[in-house]
Formats: sequence, structure tokens, C-alpha cells
Amino acid sequence: MMMMMMMMMIMIMMFELLFSVPDDNDPAILVVKSLIESFPKVDAKLFIGAREVGSNGKINNMVRPYEAAKFNIIVISDTGIKTTPTTLREMVSCLRPEVGLVLQMPYCAPRKGFGAVYQQVYFGTMQARNCLSANACNINCSTGMSCLLRRDVLDKAGGLAPFGKYLAEDHFIADGIRKQGYKVVLSTLPALQNSGNCEISDFHKRLVRWAKLRMTLLPTLILLEPLGESVIQGAAASLAAGYLLDMSPLAFFIGHLLLWFLSDYILIRIVQNGPLPFSKFEFLAAWLFRETMAPYIILKGHMTHHVVWRDRKYRVKWGGEVERIPLPGDDVQEKKEECKKASSSVTVQRSGKKMMEVLNSVAVTS
Repeated sequence: MMMMMMMMMIMIMMFELLFSVPDDNDPAILVVKSLIESFPKVDAKLFIGAREVGSNGKINNMVRPYEAAKFNIIVISDTGIKTTPTTLREMVSCLRPEVGLVLQMPYCAPRKGFGAVYQQVYFGTMQARNCLSANACNINCSTGMSCLLRRDVLDKAGGLAPFGKYLAEDHFIADGIRKQGYKVVLSTLPALQNSGNCEISDFHKRLVRWAKLRMTLLPTLILLEPLGESVIQGAAASLAAGYLLDMSPLAFFIGHLLLWFLSDYILIRIVQNGPLPFSKFEFLAAWLFRETMAPYIILKGHMTHHVVWRDRKYRVKWGGEVERIPLPGDDVQEKKEECKKASSSVTVQRSGKKMMEVLNSVAVTS
């Protein structure tokens, strides 16, 4: 589905909704126009056509509405994020004078299928553990799925356009805001990813891309990241316990995994803030699958020489900059994809639902 970015500007009782699609073939256009007509009192605009400022398609898509924004406080929300009635109010409440950026920790809305459970377990355990611990230690662990920022602060760092040369633009935006002396904080409500695609193979491609980007941004993670995985850490610790303490390595390893499992279960219950939308058996199966697949994902990230994002290949340079790798028949393939997406009623329905969620959220916030 073509990326549609939404930006909401909130100032006391005033706000505007700015929607942006990269081209006029996006099926969300009809939905947004229809809803703008249905809510004439809402200050909403639709921007069609991206401005090429770099290799990052998301930044290209957001530059025009960002520059046209009326207000200083900006919320950036990806199309696949489910907005709740209290989301904006809670994010704005975190924006104290010393705070320049408010992030929502990535999580998932309940969906059907093992792939959905697997994604929810990943974001509720491993990703939540890394995000919360990094935030506690004042380490940059930013994700840009849903965030609130001060435009005047970002403008001092050059605005949005200079970050188009990175795929991990969220990391560098947070870094630019931190360098000006402002804090980056986490909202108490997570960002609920609600994409209709729960295929495990596609999710693994996403994880491999993230692993590759992390290694180029922070080379120290090449050695440190594997040590943070339960299987690798448990194997090393059990061998050490057998050699130094004359303990059974197998018994130590099983105890290690059991303690890790219980800790992750408690963590995901905290993130969920209530009972999980799946059974304990499903959690166990998804947790074991994630833990055993983690070494493969890390190794795959080491072995790949490029990353794939939205059917485009990029070469990642040390430091985070990327350059697009042209593919034969790119133009023809893009036209085929546009025709296919334009006929997708599911995409249209999801876009309409997103608009309604945002309007409800803004109404409650106001």
C-alpha cells in the first residue's frame, strides 16, 4: 500500500490535519477527499505528490505538509498506526518545556493469526526491553511510527529535508533534537501498529533491515547485540557455569530460559496493560520462535549488503546514509504496483478508518 503520512498540528483548541500521499494513484485519495467533504469544519488538507529531497520516501512524502504546517507542535503518525481517543492528549501532556520530542514505543494492536501474535510478542518483549532500558539510560532508541515534536526545535537542526538521506531518519531527528539540549521522552501509551500484513516472511525482512541499519549506525552492536539474546547468552553462561561451578550446563540453560520467559511474560503484560489477547500457549509458541530466530536475524543482517524497503533496494553506508540501487524495470514494476493498489478496497477501508480514529482522538483532546 502506498504510504500515506498524516501530520496533526495542535495548539490549545486549534488543530489541523495534513494528509500526504506520494502520487495521484494512491487509493487513499478518494477516502480522504470524501471525509474532508463530510467534515467541512475540520481544518484538513490533502497533499498529493512527494518532493525528492533524498532516498527516504517517507521524508520525501512529508516535506511539503511539514513546510505548510501552521502550528509549532507536530504529531507525525504513520498510516498503519491505530490512534485511540486518548493518544493525542497523553502525548501533549508529556511535552514539558525541556522536552523536544515525545515518542510512542512501538507495539501492536490485536489481530488474527500466528503472525500477528508473533509480532505482538516481539514488540512487547525484545523491543520493549531495549526501548525502555535505552530510554532509562538516556540512549537514543527512537522509532518514528508515531511521535510529537516541536517544529521550531527541528527547524534549528535544518528542518525535515536534511534527514532524507537516511533510512533511519527517526534516529537522526532525535539526535538533532538532543544536541540542542532538549530531552526525548516516551509516552505512556504505545504506538499500536495495525497493518493488515502479518506475514512472518515480510516481518523477518523488516527485522533484517533494522538489524543492518543498527550495525551501520552503532558498530559496537555488532558484538553487543548477540549477547543480549537469551539463547546466545544462555549458551555461553551455561558453559561457563559447567566449567567454573561444576553445574549441569543443560540444567543451567533450562533455568536461564525459564527465568527469561517469565520476565518477558511480565513485561508484555505491563505493556499490554491488561490481559493478553491470546492464550498462554500462543505466547509460549511465539516467544520460543522469536528467541530461536533471533540469531538467524542477526546473522542475516551481517550477511546482507543492502536493505529492501517498499520494494526498493538501498546500499547502507557506515554512519547511516543510504543510496538507492536502481533495478531493471523499476518504472514498469512501479506502474503495475500502482494499478494493483488502486484496486484494493481493503486499503481504502483502512484509510477511512484511520481518518475516523484521528478525528475522534482530536475531538477528545480538544
